[in-house]
Amino acid sequence: MDKLSLYPILNYTDSSRQRRREAYRWITQNPNALLPLMEIAFLIDDPISCKACWVLEATVKENPIVLKPHIVYFTENIGSVHLDSAVRPIAKICEILMGNYFSQKKNEIQTTLSERDLELIATACFDWLIGPHKVAAQAYSMTSLFLLGKKFDWIHPQLKSVLQNNYTRGSAAYKARARMILKRLSRTE
Repeated sequence: MDKLSLYPILNYTDSSRQRRREAYRWITQNPNALLPLMEIAFLIDDPISCKACWVLEATVKENPIVLKPHIVYFTENIGSVHLDSAVRPIAKICEILMGNYFSQKKNEIQTTLSERDLELIATACFDWLIGPHKVAAQAYSMTSLFLLGKKFDWIHPQLKSVLQNNYTRGSAAYKARARMILKRLSRTE
């Protein structure tokens, strides 16, 4: 399957759950479309890339292991995403992956993500957290970074510093998530 075949589906997709679900179902019925979907998602200046990110998020939310064959491609490209409507779903995918990776229950994500993949996710999440991004992407990044701090000892002190420094400037939603993460960080010290 090529990227051009996906454009009609993505053009039909909008931010509604129903349309994203329809596109997700189509992707699951055509698993060879996942890589072209990701390629479109990482065409970072193409407005259709945001729709591809929405569909990718819905797909990973339903079944995170679909990324397994393409995880390196995913992690090597997430740092280039910059449009707010694309950053949010990519940050959510990172949060989903981190939730699975650090789960007590054994799963395939734990053996799929390499240390390099985790480092690339950490770098992207810090960029989204300190950059001029909307609060949803920042909140997902906070959670991912908190979990990554269980593996990389340098992350928790950096995360704590960023949250404390940006707390007063944050929105109510930012402050709520930051309070939760800071509380969890204080328990790990």
